[in-house]
Amino acid sequence: MPLFPEIELPAPRRSRRAEAPAPSDALRDKALEIHRRLCGVYDCPIPYFHSLDPLSELISSLLSHRTRNADSGRAFKALRARWPDWAAVEEAPVEEVEETIRGVTWPELKAPRIKAVLAAVRERVGALDLAFLEEMSVDEARGWLEGIPGIGPKTSAAVLSFSTLRMPALPVDSHHHRVAQRTGLIGPKVDVGPSHGMLRAQLPADWSAQKLYDNHEVLMLHGQRVCFHRSPACDRCVLLDICPTGQSRRGA
Repeated sequence: MPLFPEIELPAPRRSRRAEAPAPSDALRDKALEIHRRLCGVYDCPIPYFHSLDPLSELISSLLSHRTRNADSGRAFKALRARWPDWAAVEEAPVEEVEETIRGVTWPELKAPRIKAVLAAVRERVGALDLAFLEEMSVDEARGWLEGIPGIGPKTSAAVLSFSTLRMPALPVDSHHHRVAQRTGLIGPKVDVGPSHGMLRAQLPADWSAQKLYDNHEVLMLHGQRVCFHRSPACDRCVLLDICPTGQSRRGA
């Protein structure tokens, strides 16, 4: 019996994302070696940073786009403090929502987007509840989420991975993406969106949610602490000997 029998589950949507080409054995081996080394530095397994229900995680992810974690966290807490639930946010004037989240980047765009996403969930599900996603496969759940305008691969993966669903999805943020490009896991012209499928395909298909979360976290942390956008600290990077960018910089 479904966990929420009063909700008729929407039909799963096929993901519109193109399938990533199968990586070579050498690329798989490299991805695993990078994971192994970075886990040694950042101490895997890494604890989940919070435990939000999937709808709350969706709102949190929308707030975090191009915004520092501290600022998006404050905005999320402000929404929760001002209104008792997401239904109240859905009904609130957009100007009040914008005022409440003013600490994030582009609050004038995110406020109407949050309200539109809440309305889309209610229209498609009949309630503001995404718990039914756990009954789908990862690809089905991501396809369902990405069927809502404004939700892309990073957000769909974050909802499945970071929320209480704890599903094996691999989010890729800008730091993760930068490390993957510099180490040669993906090409220099591969954008963040397409990189999700490519990077996931390099890792074992049977990896647990925790291992995929660890992979995202260690690459993200490495991008934040060593592989900076400007002036990466290649001299103290544990990946230097297998990083084409680091080798090139050292040679120069």
